[in-house]
Amino acid sequence: MVTTTNADAVRRDPRRWWALGALIASMLVLGFDMTILNVALPTMARELGASTGEQQWMADAYVVVFASLMLPAGLLGDRFGRRRMLITGLGIFLAGSLVGALVNDVTLVIVARGVMGVGAALVMPLGLAVLPSLFEADERTKAVGAVSAASALGLPLGPIVGGWLLDHFWWGSVFLVNVPMAAIGVVACVFLLPETRDPASPKVDTVSTAFTAAGLSILIYAIIEAPHRGWGDPLVLALFAASALLITLLVLRERRSARPMLDLALLSQRAFLLNTLAATLVMFVLSGLMFVLPQYLQAVLGYDAFGTGVRMLPMMGGLLVASRCAQPLLARFGARAVISAGLVALAFAAFLGSRTSVDDGYGFTALWLSVSGLGFGFAVVPAMTAALGALPRDRAGSGSGLLMTVRQVGSAIGIALLGSLLASAYGDRLDTSGLPGAAADTASDSVVGAHVVAAQLGDRALAASADASYVHGMGLVLLVSGVAALVTALLAAALLPNAKPAEPVDPAEPVESVEATDPAGRPAPGKGTDMAPAPADAGQ
Repeated sequence: MVTTTNADAVRRDPRRWWALGALIASMLVLGFDMTILNVALPTMARELGASTGEQQWMADAYVVVFASLMLPAGLLGDRFGRRRMLITGLGIFLAGSLVGALVNDVTLVIVARGVMGVGAALVMPLGLAVLPSLFEADERTKAVGAVSAASALGLPLGPIVGGWLLDHFWWGSVFLVNVPMAAIGVVACVFLLPETRDPASPKVDTVSTAFTAAGLSILIYAIIEAPHRGWGDPLVLALFAASALLITLLVLRERRSARPMLDLALLSQRAFLLNTLAATLVMFVLSGLMFVLPQYLQAVLGYDAFGTGVRMLPMMGGLLVASRCAQPLLARFGARAVISAGLVALAFAAFLGSRTSVDDGYGFTALWLSVSGLGFGFAVVPAMTAALGALPRDRAGSGSGLLMTVRQVGSAIGIALLGSLLASAYGDRLDTSGLPGAAADTASDSVVGAHVVAAQLGDRALAASADASYVHGMGLVLLVSGVAALVTALLAAALLPNAKPAEPVDPAEPVESVEATDPAGRPAPGKGTDMAPAPADAGQ
């Protein structure tokens, strides 16, 4: 097997930018599928007869499966080939989308969303894992920034796309829109991506996979249920205990493994651990912003779902600007300074947003949203780039899976904790005196419910109280988010290594390259390397 060089095998491959475009399209569709169903739920509930609990599971099945399977998905990519498993993930996602569009039963819709989560779990970590094999250090920040921007941009695009589709087509169109983008991603991966794998990767441990999937699924389910049932509810406590037991069993099993799926040795690498924690805490803060903002725009300011999505775009504008400007700043000041500055900007945006009053219009919101996008981009993109850069290339799949799993769990915790704070502050401040019991309960559940009750009763005072109470709760959430971002900035400045992008590698220096193949998967003549000769049983 011939050893190739960086210049010949990676940097001079003109297909890498087309491949990046395919990955961006895939991440975009995964991102807006996190939120696109929300605008369709009322229509689906009416046409399918779904209860409130069933509606929740139609939305949450995707998130729970997605987060719980990313770790084993990364290992599958390391062992069987990242391109192959990426194509498999896109195919599964496409199939789940087709089923969701064609069925007419609540249970089957929930199953379809779960199948889509399986596909997304393969695509997300492996889409990041292939970047080190496509781009050298001087280009990798730009590539990671583009992929991260696409994933984040999908969140506000969900309501925009979903709102437009529901205005013109039936509810199944929110599933069908995924099909062409997933199909394009499959074709692009087949023709543009090189195959990479870890020849020494172990066989997939089904017991560890079961512990991982069950432990994380139960944990995320408990986090989702806790704000509604109460953190002291017996079921919630039992779920947390069961999750802790399963994850403990997983850690004990993996510590005895020669090459574990949950690679705790990666967490001993300071650069990977600290940058992963920084990216996760940024996602915790961002999840708070994304949770409170749509309800404020729709219920308090009165925009529809489509208008709400459009008005969240300033955040994405700031993120795109940051992703383009991060590379020169990293080269000049290093990752620690850029990440810390991004977190300070994110904290400033949250503090600014916490000053929002009922009488403020959209202009003030657009201002702090733009600043938050800048802060998010300058913090999370360098942190993820540094975390990925700290991974051995033969562990890119499992390491990316660990990174994305921790980020996703951080987002779920952020939504649960900050959502609970919002609900408590809103309920305590809302004035429901004089309302019948059922109407008071409905108004206390959400600001949307309060506006429905106010419209039915012609009670303008209730609507005004709901708006003021929600803005008060939103201010508390943003204040807590700002404090969290500021504390994270101080920790990043004190603890993060101040790594700068690596200097260009000497083209004559052999490095680990990809297992170069032609589009059909056959080894290309004179290309393809491994870090070391594969063991005789590596492929078994």
